[in-house]
Amino acid sequence: MKLLLALALLGLAVATLAWWRSLRGRQRQQFIDTYPYGRLLDQRLAARRPELSAAQRALVFDGLREYFQLCREAKKRLVAMPSQVVDDAWHEFILFTRQYQQFCARGLGRFVHHTPAEAMRQPTDAQDGIKRAWRLSCKRQAIDPQAPSALPLLFALDATLAIGGGFIYQLDCLAAGQSAGSTPFCAGHIGCGGGCSGGTGSGDGGDSGDSSGCGGGGCGGGD
Repeated sequence: MKLLLALALLGLAVATLAWWRSLRGRQRQQFIDTYPYGRLLDQRLAARRPELSAAQRALVFDGLREYFQLCREAKKRLVAMPSQVVDDAWHEFILFTRQYQQFCARGLGRFVHHTPAEAMRQPTDAQDGIKRAWRLSCKRQAIDPQAPSALPLLFALDATLAIGGGFIYQLDCLAAGQSAGSTPFCAGHIGCGGGCSGGTGSGDGGDSGDSSGCGGGGCGGGD
């Protein structure tokens, strides 16, 4: 009898913990989705990127929201930043130190650092981080990561908004290798799990992308 009672209590504790974690996850997801990024950052992004219209800046904030959702889903694993213009918005957000700290605590349960590629722990971290960003982005938008029919938002934004110095991705690997005037990245190579080739990426402030051609993210979020 005591054993059955102990097992029942253990089962109840496990179920309660699972329910609490699920509830906390939903609360964090909703907080990230509903956070007023534009109200806090629109003027600063407009000063940093005066070529963008209000509607285009709103699209950038959609990208920033999506990036934080990727960080939430990745837990403590590093997620590289696929978009230069979203990275610009992230830089501006970090300058609001108190708000950013509170956002990380409520939305992610930890402080998410902005880590340049050269400061990452291992040489392969940037490559792993951009592949993780690709897989999570594709999953969230119901795209096959190994045979994509479209680019996820974060991988499409810089090209869509014609961002100078942005990270440009293409679905067609042959076109990516032959494109002139920019250094595009082949999206198909990110999801292939190996055998990547192509150009290199660089981010603002000296952030360097990986040299394998697997992606253009110049920095990443992690502990």
